[in-house]
Amino acid sequence: RIRSNPKFQAFVSKRNKFSVIMSILMIIAYYGYILLIAFNKPFLATKLSPGAVTSIGIPMGVGVILFTIVLTWIYVRRANTEFDTEAEAIIKEAQK
Repeated sequence: RIRSNPKFQAFVSKRNKFSVIMSILMIIAYYGYILLIAFNKPFLATKLSPGAVTSIGIPMGVGVILFTIVLTWIYVRRANTEFDTEAEAIIKEAQK
């Protein structure tokens, strides 16, 4: 009964689209960084300033990690609010 409900089908479609978008963003961030490491080492080895010890690669790596944390927070926040609320409403409707 739930699977045939148009609201459930729309919910699953919306949730899947959101998950795919988040996954694509993560893939771009991770593989983009790895591809830079593999194919453009001189760029990543560029020092932040003439006397600096740190190269551009370090803050970029930290940025990938922070990006992961932010994307995870966004996903969890939306899942715990919007998606859970919609799922509960669909279940309640099906139990009637």
